Amino acid sequence: MDTSSLGALDRRIADCRACPRLVAWREEVARTKRAAFADWTYWGRPVPGFGPSDARLLIVGLAPAAHGGNRTGRMFTGDRSGDVLYEALYDVGLASQPTSVSSDDGMELYGVRVTSPVHCAPPANKPTPGERDTCRPWLVQELKLLRPTLRAVVVLGAFGWQAALPAFAEAGWAVPRPRPAFAHAAPASSRMRRRSCRTPVTVPRWACIRRSNPTTTACSTSATATASTGRPAEIRTASPR
Repeated sequence: MDTSSLGALDRRIADCRACPRLVAWREEVARTKRAAFADWTYWGRPVPGFGPSDARLLIVGLAPAAHGGNRTGRMFTGDRSGDVLYEALYDVGLASQPTSVSSDDGMELYGVRVTSPVHCAPPANKPTPGERDTCRPWLVQELKLLRPTLRAVVVLGAFGWQAALPAFAEAGWAVPRPRPAFAHAAPASSRMRRRSCRTPVTVPRWACIRRSNPTTTACSTSATATASTGRPAEIRTASPR
């Protein structure tokens, strides 16, 4: 299996048929469609991550939406959660435009990549634990490929948090024990086997693990997270808008 680059990894993900329930559901949705999208040709396959290979920030969600990413073929594209996410990224200069409606709309991300621990749209938006675990090697490999430049990971929601922590550990990150629980504005720290962060990064709200030297800080509502060489990241929390 060629996963030596993010491009190769994305192609492998898009061809995956490992979970029969998810394969059946994503393809059924692509056939039956929603009336509002009757003229669309649905993607109907696993949705790879989206963003540059030298991203300094990774955003991890849950899974593609049945009539969002499963329709458009791009992560967080064509659904309401994506509308919020891409507008926020645009507001802080990390996206070229405030909306993402299709895979060919010209959207570019700057220094940030978006992905999910489950790459197929699940029934009722609820992957099973087995499906989550089957999909985990894709996230582990993505983390490894992003390692040279990655400085922060932002996790959206409790499912993504629970799915991402084991992936961080498998990718070589020193996750604290007991593992930090997902909770709004609840910080946790751990040492990372990682060189120091050299360039400040501004991060919008949401749950996050912040990579720095010598600590990683986890919080669920982060207004701004910055790191400077040789010092732990500073986290300032604020309520979402």
